[in-house]
Amino acid sequence: MEEIRILAATAILGYGFPDAAFEEGLARRPHVIAADAGSSDPGPYYLGAGESFTDRAAVRRDLERMLTAARRLRVPVVVGSAGGAGAAPHLEWLRAIADAIAAERGLRLRTALIPADVPQQTVLDALRADRISAVPFGPELTEADVRASSRIVAQLGAEPLVEALRGGADLVLAGRAYDPAVFAALPLLHGFDAGLALHLGKILECAAIAAVPGSGSDCMLGTLRRDHFTVEPLSPERRCTPTSVAAHTLYEKSDPYHLPGPGGHLDLTDCVFTPEGERGVRVTGSRHVPAPYTFKLEGARLRGYRTVSLAGARDPVFVRELDAIVAGVRERVADNFPDLKPDEYRLLVRVYGRDGCMGALEPHPVVAGHEVGLVIEAVAGTQALADTLCAFARSTMLHFGYPGRLSTAGNLAFPYSPSDFHAGAVYEWSVYHLLRVDDPGASFPIHWTELPEGAS
Repeated sequence: MEEIRILAATAILGYGFPDAAFEEGLARRPHVIAADAGSSDPGPYYLGAGESFTDRAAVRRDLERMLTAARRLRVPVVVGSAGGAGAAPHLEWLRAIADAIAAERGLRLRTALIPADVPQQTVLDALRADRISAVPFGPELTEADVRASSRIVAQLGAEPLVEALRGGADLVLAGRAYDPAVFAALPLLHGFDAGLALHLGKILECAAIAAVPGSGSDCMLGTLRRDHFTVEPLSPERRCTPTSVAAHTLYEKSDPYHLPGPGGHLDLTDCVFTPEGERGVRVTGSRHVPAPYTFKLEGARLRGYRTVSLAGARDPVFVRELDAIVAGVRERVADNFPDLKPDEYRLLVRVYGRDGCMGALEPHPVVAGHEVGLVIEAVAGTQALADTLCAFARSTMLHFGYPGRLSTAGNLAFPYSPSDFHAGAVYEWSVYHLLRVDDPGASFPIHWTELPEGAS
């Protein structure tokens, strides 16, 4: 085999894709249809709570179209980071969706399930054996962090995916996975260059986002050959350019030339991006440099419960005095709840229109317009306490007296009634570290099943 064609249907399973673009991709006779299904970008809540950040109906629609097309072409479907965060409940959630699709569409799917969960004791043993290190600028891991984690997953590499395809899987559903791995697995099985395969996977992970105009809800075709690869969007209104593909290579990376991943890094020092036809780009020079094998661990712990109130303000004097007002509100909360220690709750006030996005990192923390939006947030050990603290802070700010105040009717405008919202459980990252292993495949045993389950 001198060429492998990979159809990336969508940036994340559930984001959708146009029928016409997908059919155009199928007409190219891909050897595999693949999609990433998750990310840590939405934060730790979904890992900790065991919930998907994508909608079930949308995920089902995408997966059903992929599976029925793949069975027609007799090619595998590979999905990584199942259910969003890729832990056991997320993998089971996606397996159940696939099972329902198989049953209703009369499909028979040899399915490889690859969990990515790591037991607490395994992490503790590795920590004591000095096999866990911090990510750059991150904190060192402690045993308390590990014990507090509700779930821990490892970002698996391509090796277990390769073995699943070697075993004849029609469908591979993996837990938390290195994004390029689902696209690189089939090429690696057939002996293609690891540097080119993983770099192609890096581009395909977000489907047509690497095109102009970019979209995560559209399809991309990657074609891998022995000395280069090409990428091409499948909707006629999009095209790839050397700039757009090179830019996406840098997506979420701090070093433009060295992209770390499980088992090594991509060295792009000699990478060249050139136009290919009217809408494609050819890439050469990507190299994979092996290194001691590490997985990125991700763990989440419960921080408390959140209540939020949204408000706006446009009195110029209020806006001018806002820092003093917020400080005064914090003092009143502390005075009114003297039995609460500072570490038992958290009170945040985000000011949109000034520094709501970047907070203390905002280089220009001044109000440029005539109004600001305020998000008042309380986090505490129980939802009831968070409700109480948020309500008190909100009412205090509503009637807070400040120098130059002209009206006593109220300082804030509320877009909703009721003004306060339960945001529920709050999780924070407890583990975000690197685990060094000797055998990358041994950590992720494959569980084989036939879908639909129970069919005769």
